Amino acid sequence: MFLSDQIRRAGRSLRSAKARTLLTAMAIAVGAFALTLTLAASNGAQSFVNNIIAKNFDPTELIVVADQTVLGGGDASKPTEYSGNFGSSVSNSGAVTQVKRLTDDDIKKVKAVPGVESVREDITANLQYITRPDQKKFVGTMQSFPPFQQPDLIAGSIPKPLIGKQVLLPEAYIAALGFPSVEAAVGKTITVGVQKPPATGAPQTFSQAIVQDSVVQEFTIAAILKKPTTSQPGTELYLFTSQEAAHELNDISTLGTANYRAYTDIFVKVADGNNAQNITAVQNKIKDIGFYAQSVKDTQAFLTQIISVLQGIVIAFGLIAVLASIFGIVNTMYISVLQRTREIGLMKALGMRKRDIGRLFRFEAAWIGLLGGAIGAGLAFGLGTALNPWITAKVNLGAGNSLLIFQPLQIGILILILVIISILAGWLPSRKAAKLDPIEALRTE
Repeated sequence: MFLSDQIRRAGRSLRSAKARTLLTAMAIAVGAFALTLTLAASNGAQSFVNNIIAKNFDPTELIVVADQTVLGGGDASKPTEYSGNFGSSVSNSGAVTQVKRLTDDDIKKVKAVPGVESVREDITANLQYITRPDQKKFVGTMQSFPPFQQPDLIAGSIPKPLIGKQVLLPEAYIAALGFPSVEAAVGKTITVGVQKPPATGAPQTFSQAIVQDSVVQEFTIAAILKKPTTSQPGTELYLFTSQEAAHELNDISTLGTANYRAYTDIFVKVADGNNAQNITAVQNKIKDIGFYAQSVKDTQAFLTQIISVLQGIVIAFGLIAVLASIFGIVNTMYISVLQRTREIGLMKALGMRKRDIGRLFRFEAAWIGLLGGAIGAGLAFGLGTALNPWITAKVNLGAGNSLLIFQPLQIGILILILVIISILAGWLPSRKAAKLDPIEALRTE
């Protein structure tokens, strides 16, 4: 019997027991459904992480710190030796910890490392208030704007580079500061107040201190920022300004304190940093002089690792469903062998070889796997495609992102794997069918 004839005959045998075949295939379909959605969600999450990295990090830069706990390393359970460079930092869990910071002397050492093109301090200045004429005052935080960052804008444009007293204003401040529209705000000025550290002999009352120890500056609005979907919680209202302006504000608010010219982290641009070998070489040199450096690739690997753990948990549930379906295939195939014992005996009496009979039943198992895989993957693709825009909007992933990204090649490989698993599950019943004695089989009632 030709191979094509065996495949067609296996299909006809399954059609003769439609209910049993469909129920067995549906058990596989459950696993295929879960695995297809898991792969699609994993693709979406990976794409989202890639977008975050592309918009917020320069692949030619290294993040350099003096304390590895900032990067999630180190042993926070052991006492740390004191030095004058320590300052407070808030962890992702909200705990306030003491971390060693970088000073101007440390930055000079980093700049002297061969292969370092430039160094940019990560500066965040806490503003006393933000306002404009005849409007209320609001608290705010201003940060130096990374030149490579690509935020979504509602109005205006970002000068290249951002210099002087220019500011990127979040959309949420438009109505609060009394602007009639986002377009009307572009080119206008806002006033920011910065609190100077208390000095010896300062006024005793709090209100007097606020008036006498504040520095007021004006900034011109260059662009309006759309609410970001990839920002760290709590940073949605950050204002961005040039590096030199952020430096000035930070110096005003920290002069004479331990926080003056002290940085939790800095960004080091590597010469010809698109070459991975150059990044690694400079990273190792920075570590050799006593600091800790993390590349964009390291950051991406950390985020991907979290996704992989979640993906593994969901895949485990899908595999459990597939494992349960294996027993269903074995049971279905054994029942098929018992019900068709006389048919098997007749085929052998007519000269059909053992291996052809065994192959016939394995093809039946393959058909079940193909049917179940196609049903499960097809339902996942159809339902996922229909609901994807709604789900993406609900979780607020932002324009250009999707929660589910289906890849036909992945789906095809998944179905093929399910077919192979089904064939393996039908191996024992096919062997039983192949070993039946034709005389005994023909005597079976």
